[in-house]
Amino acid sequence: MSKRFSGKRIIVTGAGRGLGFAFAERLGREGASVIIAEIDPALGSEAERKLKGAGIEARFVETDISSEASAEAMAQEAAKNCDGIFGLVANAGWANNVGGKAYHEIAPEIWDRMMAINVRGTWLTVRAVGPRMKNGGAIVTVSSDSIYWGAPNLLHYVTSKSALVGMTRSLARELGQRMIRVNCLLPGLTAVEATQEIPETRWNDYAERTILKRKQQPDDLDGVVAFLLSDDSKYITGQTLAVDGGFSLH
Repeated sequence: MSKRFSGKRIIVTGAGRGLGFAFAERLGREGASVIIAEIDPALGSEAERKLKGAGIEARFVETDISSEASAEAMAQEAAKNCDGIFGLVANAGWANNVGGKAYHEIAPEIWDRMMAINVRGTWLTVRAVGPRMKNGGAIVTVSSDSIYWGAPNLLHYVTSKSALVGMTRSLARELGQRMIRVNCLLPGLTAVEATQEIPETRWNDYAERTILKRKQQPDDLDGVVAFLLSDDSKYITGQTLAVDGGFSLH
């Protein structure tokens, strides 16, 4: 595997498991020095152990992205002993066990928590990391393909993920002055720990409605993140890219 991120420091939020861990592992195998920004100490420490065991330079920094102080402390720690942060994958978010409620059944406090983590948390992360990034770096925000097809009984989640598309476009305009690119990844339903409890019937229905007729796996996405952070996409910014086997077409 190429080492196109050799000598480059990249932060991946929510990298303790699932897609975040897959992204961190892929970037590390391509030479990146990875910062695992994770709220769960056990998951973060284990992710660090696994990555280091694979010969990847990795460091866990406990981070609550919904906290201004925590996001700022993480960015300060990530910037130590380097000449600037090269990349950020703003992957952390809240999705587990939030479905099943109609729009009028969602409790206001749950709505507020969703926005605090997925929207405010992503903004706070970029707010803290952006000024410490090297000119010419790259950011990938992580939304969801559900914003295109309007998943029912998930209004708060879909709304929060829709906000990230607009955020990405505005950030691309602002950070483009420093040649920092910002793009948004929209994964489909992916087989990770967080989706293990989804009924098989729903998996089968989703897979059948994709063009490629199979479950999506983390390795369907990690190469796309690496591409969006690399010079191979050096003239792409402010864009959204759905990676869902053709479930949604745009």
